[in-house]
Amino acid sequence: MGCTNGLLSAKEKKPLVSFGVISDVQYADIPDGHSYLGVPRYYRHSQLVLQRAVQKWNEQKLKFVINLGDIVDGFCPKDQSLTAIKKIVNEFNIFNGPVYHTIGNHCLYNLPRDKLLPVLNILGHEGLAFYDFSPVPEYRIVVLDGYDISAIGWPKDHPNTLKALNILQERNPNTDKNNPNGLVGLERRFVMFNGAVGKEQMEWLDCVLQNATKLKQKVVICCHMPLDLSASCNEALLWNYDEVIDVIHRYNCVKVCLAGHAHEGGHSVDSHGVHHWVLEAALECPSGSNSFGRLDLFDDRLLLIGADRMKSREMVFSC
Repeated sequence: MGCTNGLLSAKEKKPLVSFGVISDVQYADIPDGHSYLGVPRYYRHSQLVLQRAVQKWNEQKLKFVINLGDIVDGFCPKDQSLTAIKKIVNEFNIFNGPVYHTIGNHCLYNLPRDKLLPVLNILGHEGLAFYDFSPVPEYRIVVLDGYDISAIGWPKDHPNTLKALNILQERNPNTDKNNPNGLVGLERRFVMFNGAVGKEQMEWLDCVLQNATKLKQKVVICCHMPLDLSASCNEALLWNYDEVIDVIHRYNCVKVCLAGHAHEGGHSVDSHGVHHWVLEAALECPSGSNSFGRLDLFDDRLLLIGADRMKSREMVFSC
């Protein structure tokens, strides 16, 4: 995988399953730029990062790939949105196996849900993008739709849009609802580029985790937005991260929550021993560098082997 970072374990035991991970490709056919914080962004080079990732994943014969969201950037010219998204989806489809997508805010800046989800092959119920699958009997992968309640992606008069706008009106006094200025601490998450998990999805998540517990499965949760402050920053958190975590903590089956969105990456272990891994963005890789990885799932641990900017990490289960 090129230069791997800090591999913490060299145990010989074969993993139950291995899969590829990448986040925040945010491709656009435009010159390089910067984030609002001044961090360089390499819009065209991110496609090359993805190409190298797919080549490596195919060489490693991984079972599947998970994209943690934002395959195109919000600065992508809107008359090129569909073409750009299809272009990057086609790069993913060179992988010799299933690719599972998580939707992010930049995806929704470019296309509404009714056009985006078919391109990503997400067959959600009534436009929702949460789902789960079991790649091996011992594990279940749960993909959350963090923009279920959101001011972007849905029609302007959709109930989920109106709920989101009401939340923003109550919690963010700024005219520009993407601006967290004046908000303090955790309140800074109430910006338009974030969203929430709705009631139906929350009930579904509870049922999935209950079922996984009965089947004695370990669970990996994927969401574009982080669910733990210690792995991220206030501005990147899911609006109702605390409610989602309350559901997760009812059970002992969830071992790790994977996220993107906060481009610098991060890692934490919460009060119930759940690991939270935020993946470093492919978008912020200078020419020739990479940010993607392979996640190995074992009976007793998880091992993330990252390339270049993506840090390698190991998690050993406490029970």
